[in-house]
Amino acid sequence: MPPRTLFVTATGTDVGKTFVTTALIDLLRADGRRVAALKPVATGFEPEAAAASDSGLLLRALGRPLDPASLDAVSPWRFAAPLSPDMAAAREGRGIDFDALVDFCRVPRDADALLIEGIGGVMVPLDARRTVLDLIAAVGAPSLLIAGSYLGTLSHTLTAAGMLAARGCALSGIAVSESQDQPVPAEETAATLRRFVPDAPVIVVPRQGRAGAAPLPAAELLALFD
Repeated sequence: MPPRTLFVTATGTDVGKTFVTTALIDLLRADGRRVAALKPVATGFEPEAAAASDSGLLLRALGRPLDPASLDAVSPWRFAAPLSPDMAAAREGRGIDFDALVDFCRVPRDADALLIEGIGGVMVPLDARRTVLDLIAAVGAPSLLIAGSYLGTLSHTLTAAGMLAARGCALSGIAVSESQDQPVPAEETAATLRRFVPDAPVIVVPRQGRAGAAPLPAAELLALFD
C-alpha cells in the first residue's frame, strides 16, 4: 500500500513550513509510523551550513545521517542563491526538469506517511512556465497550507487557498503558524479563516521557545493523516 501523502505548502516564504513538517515527522514517528519526507527543491543552500538548512532539519527529524547520499535522496535539486527556483537555477546555468521532479515525488516509498515540503509559497515559479501549484496538481496529493499570523496573512492565505481550489487541489487543512509579530492573537486569525474556508480544519501552531507557549496541537496535526 502506498504511503499516505501530504504536500506541505505555504502562503509565502519563512512562515513555518519546515517547522510544521519536522513537527509532523516527530509526531508520526512517536506514533509508531514509518515516515518519509522530501524537500525536492531547495534554494539558498550552502553545503557548509547544510545541518541548518531545511533539508538538514528534515534529515535530523527523520533520524538519517547528514551526508551527500541522504541530501540527494531528500533534496536532489539544490541551488545556492536564495531566490525562486527558476532564478536560482538560471544563475547556475541549470534548470529543473518538471517531469523528473513530478516523477521523483511520486516514486513509491517504503513508509506509512510521506511528507513533501514545497518551496516558498503556492505560486513560486519552478521554471519558465510552472509553479509550485503545478507541482501540487501533478503529484495529486492533498495539501496542508501553512500560514502566518502577521498583518496581511488573511488576504495571502485566502488567495492561496483559492488558487488551490481553482486547480481542484484537495486542501487537508490550514496551519496558522504563530508569527513573532502579530496584530491579534493567532486564534483570532484562525477563527476568521474558518468562516471563509469552512470545509478544511484550521489549526493554530503556537510559536515555540517563548515563555508560556502552548504545546503543539499533536492530535489535530496527526488527524490530518487519519
